[in-house]
Amino acid sequence: MSDVSLTEWNQFLQRHPNAHILQTGEWGELKSKFGWDVVRVVHGDLGAQILFRKLPLGFTIAYIPKFIFNHLHSAVSKEFWREVDSVCKKHRAIFLKIELDVEESSLTPTPLPLGEGQRVSKQNIQPPRTIIVDLHGTDDEILARMKQKCRYNIRLAEKKSVTVHAWDDLDSFHTMVQITGGRDGFGVHSLEYYRHAYELFHPTGMCELLVAEFESKPLAALMVFARGKRSWYIYGASNDEERNRMPTYLLQWEAMRWAKSRGCEEYDLWGVPDEDEATLEAQFENRSDGLWGVYRFKRGFGGELKRAAQAIDKVYQPLLYKFYLWRMAGQEGK
Repeated sequence: MSDVSLTEWNQFLQRHPNAHILQTGEWGELKSKFGWDVVRVVHGDLGAQILFRKLPLGFTIAYIPKFIFNHLHSAVSKEFWREVDSVCKKHRAIFLKIELDVEESSLTPTPLPLGEGQRVSKQNIQPPRTIIVDLHGTDDEILARMKQKCRYNIRLAEKKSVTVHAWDDLDSFHTMVQITGGRDGFGVHSLEYYRHAYELFHPTGMCELLVAEFESKPLAALMVFARGKRSWYIYGASNDEERNRMPTYLLQWEAMRWAKSRGCEEYDLWGVPDEDEATLEAQFENRSDGLWGVYRFKRGFGGELKRAAQAIDKVYQPLLYKFYLWRMAGQEGK
């Protein structure tokens, strides 16, 4: 089986209950509304949702986010990757970027039988390093693993009458996201993007929009996702009001409790600077650029610093790939 329908893909995912949220059919449908083409390939027990971004002259970039990693190096695996190659060439992909859903430390030197043109990429699309909070145990046990200051701020928010509940005001959420983006220098999506994400995922139970309020005034909000044993904090925002009430701390805690109530065993705080723990701990008090500001916040929740495997590129058009890398290097230097 190859190049399957959305229904067939969702049936395939039933055999992979802990597949990453970025491999769900809903994520593919979301990206398809905002400039990506989606093709889903299944061969035996292997499958991948491939996103194609259109480039000038009919070329594309192909991308598999958080591939459902399997150590199979059998004929089945090789045949699967031949089918992926065929799909990518049909879409005139310059290269295919694969981000594996696996930790860096667990990889073998040659993790995938991709054949000629495979190389370790210099760029990841998703943040490679993150903090994972363990949701095992009682609420008190989870809180006990947090930094003392973080626990204090959660309790302070409760004492200062901050409340958290489910929300569906996407217009207000987007306004808050714009405030956060302007304050912290983050890129933001359009209102339509967040609305489509909510409308695709919320009816399935895989997503909740939570808001922290004081006296019915929204102060902070986040969109949390869950599938199988894992949950992810992907989108969040806060305005500039009542920040002394520490609403973002209580908001994260309630998102963790929501995820735990759904059977999740870990909560992914989604993105910190790509540095080792010693460097992060030595510098976080003096830096606020990039993801450094959010590391200062996220470290308090007592999670474990982890790094995903570096992305792999399978190159189909070597000269155009070199041009792409040159352009990317130029943009990074600006």
